[in-house]
Amino acid sequence: MHGRHDQMYLVATQYYERGETMDAIARELGVSRSTVSRLLSDARATGLVRISIADAEGAQSPLARELAEAFGVRVHLVPVRATSPVIARLDQVAQRGAGLLADLVADNQLIGVAWGVTMAALTHHLPHRRLAGSMIVQMNGGANHTSTGLPYVREILQSIGDAFDCEATLFPVPAFFDYPETKHAMWRERSVRHVLDLLAGLDVAVFGVGSLTGTIPSHVYAAGYLADEERQALVRQGVVGDICTVLLREDGSFADLEANQRATGLTPWELQNVPRRVCVVADPQRAPAVVGALRAGVATDLVIDELTARATLRRL
Repeated sequence: MHGRHDQMYLVATQYYERGETMDAIARELGVSRSTVSRLLSDARATGLVRISIADAEGAQSPLARELAEAFGVRVHLVPVRATSPVIARLDQVAQRGAGLLADLVADNQLIGVAWGVTMAALTHHLPHRRLAGSMIVQMNGGANHTSTGLPYVREILQSIGDAFDCEATLFPVPAFFDYPETKHAMWRERSVRHVLDLLAGLDVAVFGVGSLTGTIPSHVYAAGYLADEERQALVRQGVVGDICTVLLREDGSFADLEANQRATGLTPWELQNVPRRVCVVADPQRAPAVVGALRAGVATDLVIDELTARATLRRL
């Protein structure tokens, strides 16, 4: 590698334009992951990478007001052309979500993060902001019967931790246990209780909306977390998606679903104890799951594009 500017340009191009992970870039260039993180931070600090945030006008639009009144949330509406490719839509909404998260967090806070496709996109746009005494906490388990899920989840949490210069705490349990009794036993273990205690004290939470019918498949439904027969059974029970891998119907109900007795994410009831809860979504196909999530009261803030907002309102 050559000069510092060339290093920053190369790493920034691979990370922001090609969507490569920090770990992959580090392996390719023969440097440490922390070096890649520092180069990205320097690229943002020097202006080589510029991250723009949508203005506040979207919150005052009739569409945003209608959505806010329907669900009692702050709506951060992102104008995206209806003809934009789905990846571009996700990227623009994730960019707005990243800016909002950076505005909300503060020193000495616990910041909860649920892994997923949307959160992975959000990490690409976080500005560097040093926080003192804060911690990133994984809000739902990431393992399944074929994988630990750790590389995927760790990349998301560590990227957010790097942006805010704070520690990231993983939650090393499955997304779904095989048996409710196993979950109950694990919830008594001290190592698990430590994470649960952190989650009980969250100041800010950020998450996407999982959906059985997403244009971009939700990671939990595309990566082996649920068998085909389980998914079919969920459809028969009226499930439309999830928040933090806790399954939801469109009417916002979730407590009577057997699978949720085995799920490890924060329930909507538990999320409601978090003062600021940022839900980020950019896919009209996820509108039924968005309605279910908002009816369940999971969010204080909704970052959403216009097309998805209209699709959501049409469900009412």
